Amino acid sequence: MKLNFFFILFLTLSVLNVDAQSNNEDILFSVQGEPVYTSEFLRVYNKNLDLVQDESQKDVDEYLKLFTSYKLKLKEAKALDLHKKTSYLRELSNYKKQLAKSFITDTKVTDALVKEAYDRLSHDVKANHILIKVSENASPEDTLVAFNSIMKLRNRALNEGFEKVRAEVHNGQTVYGEKLGYFTGFKMVYKFETAAFNTNVGDISQPFRTRFGYHIVNVLDKRKSRGERTVAHIMVVNKEKDSLAEKPEIRIQELYKKLNQGEDFESLAKQFSDDKNSAQKGGMLSPISSGQLSVQEFEDVVFNLDNIGDISEPFKTNYGWHIVKLYGKKLVPDFEIMKPELVEKVKRDDRSKLIDEALVDKLKKRYNVDNEFSGIDYFISIFNDDYFKKTWKLPADFKENEPLVKIGKKQFSYKDFGDYLQKTQRNRTQKGPYKSIISRKYESFLKDNLIQYQENNLEEENEEFAHIVGEYRDGLLLFELMETTIWNTAKTDSIGIQDYYNNHKNNYVLPERIDAVVASSTKQKTLKKVSKLLTDGMALDQIKSLVNSNNEIEVIFTSDIMDGKHQALPTNFNFEKGISKIYKHNNAFVLVQVKEVLPQTQKTLEAAKGTVISDYQTYKEKNWIKELGEKYKIVINQEVLTNVKSQLKK
Repeated sequence: MKLNFFFILFLTLSVLNVDAQSNNEDILFSVQGEPVYTSEFLRVYNKNLDLVQDESQKDVDEYLKLFTSYKLKLKEAKALDLHKKTSYLRELSNYKKQLAKSFITDTKVTDALVKEAYDRLSHDVKANHILIKVSENASPEDTLVAFNSIMKLRNRALNEGFEKVRAEVHNGQTVYGEKLGYFTGFKMVYKFETAAFNTNVGDISQPFRTRFGYHIVNVLDKRKSRGERTVAHIMVVNKEKDSLAEKPEIRIQELYKKLNQGEDFESLAKQFSDDKNSAQKGGMLSPISSGQLSVQEFEDVVFNLDNIGDISEPFKTNYGWHIVKLYGKKLVPDFEIMKPELVEKVKRDDRSKLIDEALVDKLKKRYNVDNEFSGIDYFISIFNDDYFKKTWKLPADFKENEPLVKIGKKQFSYKDFGDYLQKTQRNRTQKGPYKSIISRKYESFLKDNLIQYQENNLEEENEEFAHIVGEYRDGLLLFELMETTIWNTAKTDSIGIQDYYNNHKNNYVLPERIDAVVASSTKQKTLKKVSKLLTDGMALDQIKSLVNSNNEIEVIFTSDIMDGKHQALPTNFNFEKGISKIYKHNNAFVLVQVKEVLPQTQKTLEAAKGTVISDYQTYKEKNWIKELGEKYKIVINQEVLTNVKSQLKK
């Protein structure tokens, strides 16, 4: 995503729409006569002050330039009728529907379920279970047979032992007896999870039903969650293109020996780890939670380290060879940290049914909806078995205009529910009493329309929702404008890109580099010996065999094409062919043999094209903003601006 577009979003995600402004409110500036009020500017500036990385943007005058540019772009987008485009309107509509989901909920029930989920994620349960399979839509007779079967198995398990019965009855088709191991919240369907967490260790639960059938669960153990670990690692990968590089298993064993000799883990990671992202931080990784990693071997090693400071033996994964050091142990993160993630999980889980039920009850009260289904007798009278064959039709004399239920200001008729019945008959419906079938269908109909009515009226009912939709509306509009006006045209403007590159070649060069070998050791004396051997022209393999022994690694060599920022080189290292003096670097000593100095090289347009295009887009946008400023007159009220500055200084 373009850097400039980040600022578009940065502004539009912070600007609160001001639909109705008092005439007495100060106008900070106007764009082609359209006022922009002081309150809007102050709100945006103060809200984003802590987020701004560029200190210049904290300056009111500099920030005002960015803000006026934003308003100019918005003015141009509307002038081009981009807000009327079908794709824009569709995207905005989809966003509103998605956003509405986070507002259409019962927060009390959600909060209770989130807290329960957190408590369960803080623990692991070890359990086995027995399942009698039965369909969710099974007949009452089949359901009763399954229930009686699971009750008999529970009685047997109480008398004979759960494991014995489990092993005997499992057939993998109608009856399952499975060892589940340890699991935590969200790893099982909600009803199963609830039964397991609510059953004491050693006990067998009462039968309970999920969508799979009837279960009993035997809880074997409960423990606190393993939480998370903070570790650092040294990683060595195979460098196929480097003929001088050792095999990774040999290099990792050398590093492990140096650690056992007492050398510093962080220093070795900085010098030799091939994980460039963590090497500069001494190998430190972000905290790791159990089950988070896709690399099971790595996770197992991490969680098997017991004491802070413990270092693993070298081990292999698909990524290479590793050595891991334990720096921190922590249980499940604090509730407030996990809460946003848990809210989303709860809404996607079976728990959402409980939230839906609470929401429907709340909306019925809000919109004064009567719980009584007054038309049920009429719909029973026109219902028949054709519904189960998916051929049922409304009768010719159907009372379609009869009022059914009123939600807020919207009146629904018999026709609305009749159409819903016809539409949903395509879904498989188990035969049963007409009254219970029609009652369930009516509850679904009512739920769908209650939620839809609230969604359609959210901008009027909820100020926060209205603000966020307004912010996205403007952000999406500016994205359409930037894409059509700057980004796409800049990418396809081959002549313009070529001219820009030709005029700014000095910005696109490879820095001076060296083809070098770096020798690293904790002993300065050892490197003096290495320096002499290199001067004498001895090969690296011979030097290594001479200086290092099977039991002790005195020196490690790194061979590479390096620029001045390479991790193995001392700061401000002088690029000069030959053998350098000995430097102190990363709590060790280093010696550099520079075989060749590679001069600064001009990048071709093809090699630098991504950066050139990005710079060209910035250049085009700067000129375009200047043109917009000439097209739409901006008038700044200097007196008001002075007052704004004085307010911000307080």
